[in-house]
Amino acid sequence: MINETFFWTIQVLIAIALLGSSIAAIRFKNLISAVIAMAVFSLALSVEFYVLQAPDVAIAEAGVGAGLTTAMYLLAIRNTTDEEVVE
Repeated sequence: MINETFFWTIQVLIAIALLGSSIAAIRFKNLISAVIAMAVFSLALSVEFYVLQAPDVAIAEAGVGAGLTTAMYLLAIRNTTDEEVVE
């Protein structure tokens, strides 16, 4: 079993990573950068699931959330423009 202080330290670091990447995904004007920030969010979330002893959910989140979803967004952006259009 891991130390209680170490556990909460990891929880705080993951929470900071989740908050930072979600704010970055919202603030970026370049859509490719926003998709990469969403992939970082998904990877941080998969680490959180692993720390909470749910490795099957962590693998699914990493594979689908960071891998497949990111690839689909990048393919969609490739067929359009990579900048947000504000009217």
